[in-house]
Amino acid sequence: MATEIRNIPVLTESQAAAFVDKAEHAAKREKGSIDFTKQVAIGKQILEKAKIDKP
Repeated sequence: MATEIRNIPVLTESQAAAFVDKAEHAAKREKGSIDFTKQVAIGKQILEKAKIDKP
């Protein structure tokens, strides 16, 4: 069974510039805004109680 060959959409001029601007803005955005310090502390307590050492 043959697979249909489709055209690949190409961004041109203003579309390409807008895409690059959005990509740069997303890359500069602050990442990792969720704070897991409480969960990490609970995990450490569990590991200490279970007497599991770090490798």
